[in-house]
Amino acid sequence: QVQLVESGGGSVHAGGSLRLSCVASGYTSHTYCMGWFRQAPGKEREGIAVIENDGRISYADSLKGRFTISRDNAKNTLYLQMNSLKPEDTAMYYCVADFRRFSFIQALGVMPSYWGQGTQVTVSS
Repeated sequence: QVQLVESGGGSVHAGGSLRLSCVASGYTSHTYCMGWFRQAPGKEREGIAVIENDGRISYADSLKGRFTISRDNAKNTLYLQMNSLKPEDTAMYYCVADFRRFSFIQALGVMPSYWGQGTQVTVSS
């Protein structure tokens, strides 16, 4: 059974940094596509950064340059380094995984198959 466990969320002031981690179990991470989604209060879930199983990385346009996604296949761990945080980055952040490419499931208009429980990030001004 696929399990994703996030950690690293917290409260920071604007301009600060956080590093989220997601430990995956139940499968070999490098065979899956993994990524980060977030959901702010009153808003829909949005994809912010993904790594396809061939290593290709994509970011939401609004976040390029501030967020960096990476993975350590030996540790089955996904990371999200978040710098220059803004109050509008406040949200629940979710680690996601799918054996299908994110570009494919995005074209289908569906969400990834596997989700972690989420970790809260709060940025104050």
